Amino acid sequence: MAWLYLLLAGLLEVGWAVGLKYTDGFRRLWPSVGTGAAIVASLALLSQAVKTLPLGTAYTVWTGIGAVGTVLLGILLFGESRDPLRLLCIALIVAGVVGLRLVGGGH
Repeated sequence: MAWLYLLLAGLLEVGWAVGLKYTDGFRRLWPSVGTGAAIVASLALLSQAVKTLPLGTAYTVWTGIGAVGTVLLGILLFGESRDPLRLLCIALIVAGVVGLRLVGGGH
């Protein structure tokens, strides 16, 4: 269950990171409310995951999901760079997250 909490927390991190783009510096109400809710939910799920998973593993996987998802949505939604070297770096993050899942322990 902890890994499911962690996956959902990471996906919500992507949601709030992308949501920041739409808040206009927290001047737009509803995007700001949604972003704030996603932040709270993401941290709540992360806190549940670290009850059983090693802290370092959980935090790294959470930020990895957030980073990769945010970059991919940046490419899709905002036309950000698709430079091959940038994509290689994202692949390295994915490899690290998968590696931590395989050897990171926890339940």
